[in-house]
This record gives sequence, structure tokens and C-alpha cells, in this order.
Amino acid sequence: MLLPEHIKPEDSVYYNGGIVLKVLLKKGCHDLFTTCSSVNEERKMSFSLFLLCIDWLFLLGAISMNHQKIELCLSKD
Repeated sequence: MLLPEHIKPEDSVYYNGGIVLKVLLKKGCHDLFTTCSSVNEERKMSFSLFLLCIDWLFLLGAISMNHQKIELCLSKD
């Protein structure tokens, strides 16, 4: 599903996760629904795909959830 063979790369979690990260870098931390609407201004994506991207980024350690807000986990290096 991350890099599928039979669909366009723009439909993958890998590509759309990058868009979610881009929006979080631009606009900072927000709640789930505000972040989703900000992502949809950048590129239309279904809510289920958005949640898959959030789950994937959380598992990678790229984002965290603090007090109902999505935050980037930036490296201190």
C-alpha cells in the first residue's frame, strides 16, 4: 500500500503522508479535523486516506498527538 504497483503513486500513503507533513510544517500543530481541512486545501484526499497517513506517520515517529493536537516530532540535530 505504501508503494503499490497497480495504482498511481499520487494515491499512495507514502505520497500523501508527505503532503500531510508539508502542511504540518507550514501551518503548525492543530487538531485532527483542522489539519484534515488544511490538507484538503493542498490536495483533495478522503478522510480514510488522511487517517491512514496520520497512523503511518505516527508509527514512523514523525508526528505525535498531544492534548488532541497533531505535532511534528522534529529532530534536535
